[in-house]
Amino acid sequence: MCHDTLPGNLSKLRLVRFGTCRIIGKVSKLLRELLDKFGARRQTFARIFVVCIAGGLFIAATVTAMAPRMWGVLNAHTQVPPSLSSFSGLAQRSTVFDASGKQIGSYQLENSQMMSIDNVPADVVAAILALEDSEFENHKGVNLRAFTRAVLSNSRGGSKQGASTITMQVVKNEFLAGLERDGRYKVLQARYATMLEKEVPKKLILERYLNTIYLGNNTYGLQAAAEVYFGKDVRELTLLDGAFLAGLIQAPSNYDPIQHPDSSRGRYLQVLDRLVDTGLLTKDQRNEIGDKPAIPEVINKKAQRDVSRTYFTEEVKDYLLNGTDILGTTYQQRYNTLFRGGVKVFTTLDSAAQLAAENAVRDQLPANKAGITAAMVSLDVKTGAVRAMVGGPGFVAGQNEVNLALRRRQTGSSVKFFILAAALQAGVQPDDLIDGTLPCTLSNPGNLDEPFEITKGVSQPTASLRVMTWLSINCAYAKLSQIVGLERVVETMYRMSSSQWLSKETFTIQPYASLATGANELSPMDMAAGIQTLANSGVHREPYMIERIEDARGTVLYQYQSASVEQTLPAEVANTAADVMRGVIERGTARRTPLEDNRPAAGKTGTQDNNTNAWFVGFTPQYATAVWVGDPKGYTKMTKRNVPEFASVIGDRGGV
Repeated sequence: MCHDTLPGNLSKLRLVRFGTCRIIGKVSKLLRELLDKFGARRQTFARIFVVCIAGGLFIAATVTAMAPRMWGVLNAHTQVPPSLSSFSGLAQRSTVFDASGKQIGSYQLENSQMMSIDNVPADVVAAILALEDSEFENHKGVNLRAFTRAVLSNSRGGSKQGASTITMQVVKNEFLAGLERDGRYKVLQARYATMLEKEVPKKLILERYLNTIYLGNNTYGLQAAAEVYFGKDVRELTLLDGAFLAGLIQAPSNYDPIQHPDSSRGRYLQVLDRLVDTGLLTKDQRNEIGDKPAIPEVINKKAQRDVSRTYFTEEVKDYLLNGTDILGTTYQQRYNTLFRGGVKVFTTLDSAAQLAAENAVRDQLPANKAGITAAMVSLDVKTGAVRAMVGGPGFVAGQNEVNLALRRRQTGSSVKFFILAAALQAGVQPDDLIDGTLPCTLSNPGNLDEPFEITKGVSQPTASLRVMTWLSINCAYAKLSQIVGLERVVETMYRMSSSQWLSKETFTIQPYASLATGANELSPMDMAAGIQTLANSGVHREPYMIERIEDARGTVLYQYQSASVEQTLPAEVANTAADVMRGVIERGTARRTPLEDNRPAAGKTGTQDNNTNAWFVGFTPQYATAVWVGDPKGYTKMTKRNVPEFASVIGDRGGV
């Protein structure tokens, strides 16, 4: 132990260990002399004593030498959290506005209602402290005895020990969310807790805790819990109410009074006994309650209602938390700013357009028993601003959360407008002739299903590209895509539809022959972004949802600025493609869908062979829109019977 070689960068430790070995040597010599006096019977004990002393001195010396280095490493990772100095007890909800400045939603802790700690009865606070942190008023952020026990247990790989004070729990939620629970985690948590208590009064720390603690049933904080479990204001809570709520903190789901009444009652009894031990409850009061105390039987569902959440506001939230650093460089900073910072988010949504879109879905697909629903995205042609977004039958937390406007599905023939644009840019003219006779067989390089054969759809003898577009002839477009080059078509799709949701890095479009029949998958957002490029004379504007963000004081944190204008397609190509597509509505597969006000419009329909997905992608001078209709699970085929409007998509000839 005393003669092994150490790396050069531990020279200081080597010197300390050398000194330690000299000390151990002297101690060993002294103890050997004692061995002679102990006699044979005691020599075994004495040897053990020697080993323990020597080993203890060696470990102590090693730790002493390494402590400065370890503390330096720790300090490098425990800078004061950026939001520490601005920590306040009461959080402010953030508000979302539409393009006209009308409030359309808010972001705050789910079912959380902020309150002042002055409104909480003292008995309720005392009950919670008795269970969660009886030394709260005395420690400086960390209960050293409990903390040391937890660190030792965790480092040995034993059962995870908590030992978190209320301050440490606040730190965990405020500053450490998302960090790996490794050996460093507890030390970071403790260090931040001591920092927090130096800068923030205990009253504010406790207030934040009482406002944000999770108490089950989608409820955060005492005010919301008082309404959910007891149907009363927090000011009206009794000591026994507080005891029940305090018992939930440790494991809200396990002690849920509705789902697990026996466990909930057992936990309540434990809490009552603890209150007797602390003097908050007398033995007579405890005996009067008995062994079957009443627990809440009916949860106030009205108080449980979520704040306004829609597919659009949820997508804005997801972008601010995960897609940009506007609100902070770390996830926790962004989370705190959005849910507690009182920011104002001004969006691009046109509430009138949104209402019209939702009504259209509801009118055309009223409570569809076949499970058919719809999704839609509508963009401002000139700017790319998202004016309407329908993500499904209606956002319901825990049920209809998937935003189908961003979910990719097979596009069917609606994808043909990309091929048309690529062909025109390659020099093909709208009146050039092409054969669309069924069946047709094409080469399919790179795909295991080679060759690619089309046997279904409409058969059309040689005709112009314009006519083939109006009638959506698959064989004609499959041949056209090979003449132009599948790689070129795919490149055109990326350039016309690029956005934060679609790029070569985030999604791969395969250059297979089946692309012409829509076997590839794109989302309504992808399709709307693509058709916007045609509608805007070849100028692509990436879709965006946020115009401006202000902090609680009105300072502008973010202002949308359009990227440099990109002429993705030559204006002549885009305008020619748009002209061809107007014929789809005037005399082609979408001729049943003209606008009532006779505004100029262009578009393209699309379905799959098995009719599980149906599309319409089109534009007016103002809006570029993509609509998908189908069964989200992909099981139900659409017919004119279960979706009457399906006839508008497939047309008289059954074309796609």
